[in-house]
Amino acid sequence: MEVVEKITLDMLTPDSVSVLKQQFVNINGSLVQAGSNIRNAYINSTTGRDDIKNVLTEPYLSSVMAVWGSTPTVSDPIDSTEKNNKSEVL
Repeated sequence: MEVVEKITLDMLTPDSVSVLKQQFVNINGSLVQAGSNIRNAYINSTTGRDDIKNVLTEPYLSSVMAVWGSTPTVSDPIDSTEKNNKSEVL
């Protein structure tokens, strides 16, 4: 039994991408989905770029980076602890 992973880059824009991963099993020449769809969204921020490099392989990663370019277009969100620390400094 052969397991085939299918990756779909959905809604790829200069600012974000949605990645759909699906696994299929070849049963008597027919592909049957095994398990559920796994979908994750990534933004073109410093953190988003690091995250997507850890989950995508070639040629998918190069496709995303070709659209995203060489620099992030979105700022990383400020987490609540960092936001609280900044407000205390003021």
